[in-house]
Amino acid sequence: MSDLFATLKEKVSGQQIKIVFPEGLDERILTAVSRLSSEGILQPILIGNQQEIKSKANELNVTLEGVEIYDPQSYAEMDELVAAFVERRKGKATEEDARKILLDENYFGTMLVHLGKAQGLVSGAAHSTADTVRPALQIIKTKAGIKKTSGVFIMVRGDEKYVFADCAINIAPDSQDLAEIAIASAQTARMFGIDPRVAMLSFSTKGSAKSPETEKVANAVEIAKELDSSVVLDGEFQFDAAFVPSVAEKKAPGSVIKGDANVFVFPSLEAGNIGYKIAQRLGNFEAVGPILQGLNKPVNDLSRGCNAEDVYKLALITAAQA
Repeated sequence: MSDLFATLKEKVSGQQIKIVFPEGLDERILTAVSRLSSEGILQPILIGNQQEIKSKANELNVTLEGVEIYDPQSYAEMDELVAAFVERRKGKATEEDARKILLDENYFGTMLVHLGKAQGLVSGAAHSTADTVRPALQIIKTKAGIKKTSGVFIMVRGDEKYVFADCAINIAPDSQDLAEIAIASAQTARMFGIDPRVAMLSFSTKGSAKSPETEKVANAVEIAKELDSSVVLDGEFQFDAAFVPSVAEKKAPGSVIKGDANVFVFPSLEAGNIGYKIAQRLGNFEAVGPILQGLNKPVNDLSRGCNAEDVYKLALITAAQA
C-alpha cells in the first residue's frame, strides 16, 4: 500500500468513525468491510437484510465481527428518519413518500449520515453515480458558497501526487463552477498532504489564443482568486506551461505558478476524464477516486468495475474527509 494510504490509515484508526455501505450483499463490499473492521480502522455499517448478509458472508468465509447491519424494513428509528427527511425536502415529499423512499438503501444510508448516526457513505459498486449522488445532493447538500459537487482523482506514482479535477461530475462547467472546483480541489489536496499550487487548464496560455472557451477559464481564475486569495492559483495554462518549468518561463514568465503546479483543473468533463485516463494508462499513475467534494458530509462513489481493494481505499478516504 502506498504511503498515501498508510498516512490515511494512521489518521483515521481508532477514531470510531462510522461509514455506511448501502450495498450490503456485494461480495467486494463484504470483503473490504470485514478487513476494515478487523483492522480496527473504522466502524462499518452495512444496509440490508441481516440474515441474507450474514449468510452471504459465511458463503464468502468473511467475518463480520464489529460490523453493524441495519435493515430499512425493520429499523427501530425509522420514524425519526422519516420526519427528518420530510423536513429536509421542504414540502417536496409527504410522510408517505418518505416511508417509500427511505426503503431505498442509498437514501436510507444518506439519512444516517445527515443525522450524524454515521460520518460518511461509500456506494456505487452496484449502483450508478446518479443513484449515489442524487440522495446526497437532496439530503446532505453542498457547502455554503458551492453550487455543485465535483469529482477529483488523486493521481499517485511513487512519491508523486497530483489532483485532477473535475473528472467525474460536471459536463460543461461555467466560470463560476470552475472557480469553485479549484478552491474545493485545493482543500482536498491539503487533506492528502499536498501543498496546493493550482493550474486552471486550457488550450491557451495567458491569452495566447482567444475564444469563448479560453475566456471562460481566464474568468474562472479571477473568480477563484476572489473566493479565496490564500490559494496559490493561476491560469489559463496549457498543461506544459503548468508543469514544465522551462516552458512556464517562456510562456508565463510573471506567473506564481512556475511549472510547479500539482492541482490541475480541467475546463470540461471530457478533458478531465480523458486526461486522467491517459495519465493512468500511459503514465502508470494510480487514479484514486473519484472523490466527491463540495458536500457538507462525505459521500463517495465507487466505479461498478471496482474490486475489494478499491472499496477499502475509498472507505479510508471517506473516513479521512469526515
